[in-house]
Amino acid sequence: MPQLTGGDSSLLRRINSAVTLRALRDGAVLTLTQLVGETGLSRPTVEGVIEGLIESGLVVEVDPAAAAAAVAGAAGGAPRSESVRQRGRPARHFRFRAEAGHLLGVEIGTHGARAIISDLRGRTLGAYGRPIDESTEADERLALVRGTVAELLRRGGISRDTLWAVGVGTPGVVDADGVVQLGTALPGWTGLDLANKLRRSFRCPVLVENDANLAAIGEHWKGAAVGKGDLVFVLAGLSPGAGSLIGGRLHRGFGGAAGEIGSLHLLGQESEPSQLLSSPGNRLRDPLDEAAVARVLSLAQEGDHAAMHVRDRFLARLVRDVAALVLAIDPQIVVVGGWASGLDGVVEPLREQLSRLCLRPPEVQIAALGDAAIAIGAVKLAFDHAERQLFSVEQ
Repeated sequence: MPQLTGGDSSLLRRINSAVTLRALRDGAVLTLTQLVGETGLSRPTVEGVIEGLIESGLVVEVDPAAAAAAVAGAAGGAPRSESVRQRGRPARHFRFRAEAGHLLGVEIGTHGARAIISDLRGRTLGAYGRPIDESTEADERLALVRGTVAELLRRGGISRDTLWAVGVGTPGVVDADGVVQLGTALPGWTGLDLANKLRRSFRCPVLVENDANLAAIGEHWKGAAVGKGDLVFVLAGLSPGAGSLIGGRLHRGFGGAAGEIGSLHLLGQESEPSQLLSSPGNRLRDPLDEAAVARVLSLAQEGDHAAMHVRDRFLARLVRDVAALVLAIDPQIVVVGGWASGLDGVVEPLREQLSRLCLRPPEVQIAALGDAAIAIGAVKLAFDHAERQLFSVEQ
């Protein structure tokens, strides 16, 4: 990762560099005069800082004609850039080099792997996924995940050396060091030091987080919960999980186990969620899997009374699980994702029951990012890490 100041060790210069870079990072093409106005720094200071940022590879000077065209295109009218208005020497224009590095988000799921690559502004440049059998052992699964990443990079013509950070989403309880403390959804996953295993494939930081937590982050960043500070994301399935943001920040809990609502049935010693969907007559094969459940849900949509009964029991459990989190957190919005989010009518039962069970019913929406929510959240995890490094003023 390039150094923020091009090697200058002065604390004041590092602060000035961070301020200037953020102005460019958040905006489009800016002139020196505009940067002076945005940062409040003197023109000589900005000129010096810009030269250091160009040297580091984080900023590039833009041709005035191209800059004027870019401004015109963004404004939807004729060029009005400083270089056009003023006489004499054209103004110098600069932009942040979002292409100076890349961020990678990876989802390791029960039935497959997905990877998304973005630039330093978080704009998606490509995605690739592949199915993986749920019975695949840990080492083979990790090899397939590495292959998924390699194929994505190959298709995009992107060097692995340009990666600044990698975010990874996985089922299970994950601690702060990226170790899966409990992971029953994947064979050999409990106790796996996933972060350390994957770091061998990269020269940049690898950050691992629970999949539902990352889906919550993804929906907050680019999905159904944009602008909502307090939210609950429900990853609906046979053993549902949830991720929560409070004040826009992820709530992981002391050991990373916050949101494991799939274990709520243990409080009352009731049937597990899978047993609710495997009663006699529901036409599920043994062992129970998501494909079998999908068939039952499809039958329910077609009006099969036995399947409708099974579906209603499942939704009732899901509603109660979500209500427990809503009562504890009081979120502004509940976003429902996972394979069960494809159910017709899942939103209305949730809204109705939450209004009955909760003191202040939240907004309820289906995930806007669909199957990509976890991988997009993983990109955001990498993005936030890169941001902290990029704008740090510590030496």
